[in-house]
Amino acid sequence: MDDDTLRSFFENYGEVTSARVITDRETGRSRGFGFVEMPDDAAREALSQGDGAELDGRPVRIGEARPRD
Repeated sequence: MDDDTLRSFFENYGEVTSARVITDRETGRSRGFGFVEMPDDAAREALSQGDGAELDGRPVRIGEARPRD
């Protein structure tokens, strides 16, 4: 999984401002999650329609990011 693949998946639901797959600093491999920024209406569409969809043979779990405590 790379940033472009993640962006392409979410562009099915609307405009994507940014998309980033988080990687391990030492190995450079994906850590299994990423962050996507979208306008509110597109984000709601992605949450309702994309959660549980399959990407690269794996189910996608979509949730809203929350600030750290």
